Amino acid sequence: MNSVTTVIVIIIAVIVILAIGAAIYRLTQKRRSDRLQERFGPEYDRAVERADDRQGAESELLEREKRHKELELRTLDAGQQRQFEQRWSDVQRDFVDGPAKAVHHADRLVVAVMSARGYPVDDFDQRADDLSVKYPKVTQHYREARRIARANERGEVSTEELRTAVTSYRSLVDALLHDSDGPKSDSVRTDSARRDTDQLKARRDSNGQQGNNDPRGDDPRGDDQREHDRRDAERGSDRPAGDRPRTEHDDDRPKARHGSNGQEGTV
Repeated sequence: MNSVTTVIVIIIAVIVILAIGAAIYRLTQKRRSDRLQERFGPEYDRAVERADDRQGAESELLEREKRHKELELRTLDAGQQRQFEQRWSDVQRDFVDGPAKAVHHADRLVVAVMSARGYPVDDFDQRADDLSVKYPKVTQHYREARRIARANERGEVSTEELRTAVTSYRSLVDALLHDSDGPKSDSVRTDSARRDTDQLKARRDSNGQQGNNDPRGDDPRGDDQREHDRRDAERGSDRPAGDRPRTEHDDDRPKARHGSNGQEGTV
């Protein structure tokens, strides 16, 4: 093999090696992209839109994962869960009369739950980034709820937007309490929240009005007592006059009298 042939063989070998290396690199990048897309979902698209390129966005998401691993997160015990669930019930009840105030309280409750779990809570953007590693779906709604909460402070939102915000906060509270990324769709969550608040309002409006449609009116006696009285009245016709309770019709009955012969007569 002469020198020219040797050079050609070397060049071909280098090209093949470079091609294989490039293919491996592209495959590795694709696998990384697929994994990040699967893990972060909508947060992946958001990161790509905000970054200069896809590689920069993926590097930022990898940094989120690294930071999340360093957090010392805690699991809430049953007592803490019940306490936060009760506080959330209070928020939902308050929404009926004060939607704006309920959104404010919901935002504060999320911070309290995050703090109890061990998440840093000083900065909202960092809170959202930390949450996105484990709860990417509800984090997207959390960002939207936060936007509505800020607009709410300026009085620039509608009641329906406030309802949406409370629904999103509820999804995040549930995720933090039960380690779930909120499987319900937007429409299901919104419809559920609307039913909850409408039921609370209906119960409040009907308070003190029960019994108005009772055909028995204001009769304070129970059904059992009324039935007992009815049966007594029916049995009364079979009792001796002296044993029956006196009624308003007794004065109309024939009165008995004794004659001089000791026989009973009537008048």
